[in-house]
Amino acid sequence: MLELLLCSLVTIFPDYLYRRYWQGKRLGREITFYSVWFELRWGIVTCLMLTVGLITVIFYFHPSTNTATLFYRTIPIVPERIGRVAEVRADFSAPVQQGDVIFKLDTSKQEAAIEAARRKIAEVEAALLVAQADILKAEGQIQEAKGAYQQASDELDTKRELQRRNPGIVPQRDIEKLEVLLAGRQGSLDSATASKQSAMTRVSALLPAEKASAEAALADAQVDLDKSYIRAGVAGRVEQFTLRVGDVVNPMMRSAGVLIPEGAGQRALFAGFGQIEAQVMKVGMVAEATCISKPWTVIPMVVTGVQDYIAAGQVRAGEQLLDAQQVMRPGTILTYLEPIYKGGLSGVTPGSSCIVNAYTSNHERIASNETGFFKRLALHAVDTVGIVHAMLLRIQALLLPIKTLVLSGH
Repeated sequence: MLELLLCSLVTIFPDYLYRRYWQGKRLGREITFYSVWFELRWGIVTCLMLTVGLITVIFYFHPSTNTATLFYRTIPIVPERIGRVAEVRADFSAPVQQGDVIFKLDTSKQEAAIEAARRKIAEVEAALLVAQADILKAEGQIQEAKGAYQQASDELDTKRELQRRNPGIVPQRDIEKLEVLLAGRQGSLDSATASKQSAMTRVSALLPAEKASAEAALADAQVDLDKSYIRAGVAGRVEQFTLRVGDVVNPMMRSAGVLIPEGAGQRALFAGFGQIEAQVMKVGMVAEATCISKPWTVIPMVVTGVQDYIAAGQVRAGEQLLDAQQVMRPGTILTYLEPIYKGGLSGVTPGSSCIVNAYTSNHERIASNETGFFKRLALHAVDTVGIVHAMLLRIQALLLPIKTLVLSGH
């Protein structure tokens, strides 16, 4: 309607002035309700053609969309294991800080595993004391074996010396018995030394390894116990948290609730523009937005990203062939917009629907010396008609509460 009114000022209105003051025709006489078409046909046709052209130029070079939303990512509250809820520490809707416990699972099995690991560590420590005592015992046995060996060795040396000085005075049988006894005492000494080495190996290697294994089992059990306390990974707010004591949660099938991170949906606006505007939408374009949750406010924004793919064309591998007719609605060009000024989206509820206008700027092309006069004039006209779209957005922002509250029928 606004475009039509603007175009009529340079078409129908001059035509009427020509008919009225040049040809002398008057309203209610020569120009009546029934003769308007015939009398003002040139102005009306020109107005309609100019209106269609103006609307085409405005909506192509300065695209607009009603499908803009402050999307935000939610974090599912999911435990790392299956378990039954033993305690709930968050309300249906409550703020949480990073690290706060939201709910707790049953920990009887994990506590039993921790106790078993602690008992195992105590058992290894007791075995370590016993092994140290075995070392002392083995040292005593070594000293005893050394004494017996030395006694047998001295006695054998004495009898060999007597036999050497006076052959026949010592029976050969006695010398052989002493040699056998000395070999046995040597075996006892080796056995005691091996026992000490074994005890020392247990103290230095085996039992510390068993203790380390038991401590690792304790740490593993403690990790499982800590997993029973489901904590908030980030600061935010728990919403619609209906979990109750006795519920069973499963990380594969059923989450416990939803955590909305702090500041979610307050950074960027996601808008879907028509596919025909794919060649126009560029990063750096200035845009404006007005949202339902913050009426009568126009937010200056800038395009920070344009998605190179249209979601409607994505294909998932399956056993059926793709039919293009299954795509019922054409997809849109997804763009990311951020406020130009800090805090521009403050007061806008995350998830709110918005209306967005983007504006093409040809300032650099107009300022370039390589641009011809007529092309420069056309680019000036393209940039100028963006004012019309800005006026339309402000009219929409003004009428949005009335349209929503009064004319929607709710």
